Amino acid sequence: MKEKAEGGNLKDGGEGGRRDGFSWPADFSTQSVSDGPEDLRARTKTYASAVVRFYTGLPKGRHEVRVLGDQFLRSGTSVAGQYREASRARSDAEFISKIECCTQEADESDLWLQLLRDDCNISGDDLIWLLKETDELIAIFVTMVRKVKAKRNKS
Repeated sequence: MKEKAEGGNLKDGGEGGRRDGFSWPADFSTQSVSDGPEDLRARTKTYASAVVRFYTGLPKGRHEVRVLGDQFLRSGTSVAGQYREASRARSDAEFISKIECCTQEADESDLWLQLLRDDCNISGDDLIWLLKETDELIAIFVTMVRKVKAKRNKS
């Protein structure tokens, strides 16, 4: 039997709505990297908030869920912190390094989400959304690094 994280669906309130009143922006899934660095800054913060809300809804009475959830909380919230550091980079090399850290943290978050889903039977629309958003953020970060490296190579 699959367990749902408490609170139902993170995006639309799920079964009876969320107790904390959180709801996703209506146009959230339409954001893209071309929206600019401030929008990506907001998007990574929203992602970190979603990570926290997902974590608080996990059934922490199970040791394995608590351990994986703790790891996910750390790596998932780190994505936003690393992006903020990247936005203050003093050089292309520093920017690339910080964005690559964002990619690593997002990839690690993807692992913890998959383990929660596959080995701990955690399910729900919030998990599906987090997996999708994690993949999108990884793709954005990889593209950013490639573009900066290509620009540097042309100079």
